[in-house]
Amino acid sequence: MRLILLGPPGAGKGTQAQRLVERHGIPQLSTGDMLRAAVANGTEIGKRAKAIMDAGQLVSDAIVNQIVSDRIDEADCRKGFILDGFPRTVAQAEALTEMLAQKGQKLDAVIELKVDEAALVERMKKRVADTVAAGGSVRGDDNPESFAKRLDEYRQKTAPLSAYYRETGELVTIDGMQDMDTVTAEIEEILAKAN
Repeated sequence: MRLILLGPPGAGKGTQAQRLVERHGIPQLSTGDMLRAAVANGTEIGKRAKAIMDAGQLVSDAIVNQIVSDRIDEADCRKGFILDGFPRTVAQAEALTEMLAQKGQKLDAVIELKVDEAALVERMKKRVADTVAAGGSVRGDDNPESFAKRLDEYRQKTAPLSAYYRETGELVTIDGMQDMDTVTAEIEEILAKAN
């Protein structure tokens, strides 16, 4: 099972990905984690990425695409994977489609969690209040201003992926405002139909 979860920050992608990891025994592949691992392991592509990051520059799509491709080839991805934070742009989505085709694979599903953005801000405020009440530490970007910027960046850069995957016929949309168990059940239904 190879899938992408789309949706703005706070939509519940992380929670649903963890449930899928536990239920299906497939890894959640985070772009940030993959980049750090490639650098830490001193792979050829990791060395190139490290030099770029050390210079304070953004890693190019070509390098990110190669890191993703290498990671997908690892043994724990044989049964599938959940992509987290990749693709972020239509160009990366096109590269992913081509990359998978070269490996004789394709995506089984692209699932978008549709949410009400105003409700997301309230959800974020509640999460912060609950975390503080429990004595936990709050993420530095868990405030209304930072969250609004993250939502705006999502709308500008990542939201066009919805249109791309709608055109390819791969996009399935779920109401992400439902309770977590209902969202999980709907994702499982989609995956059952895909296999």
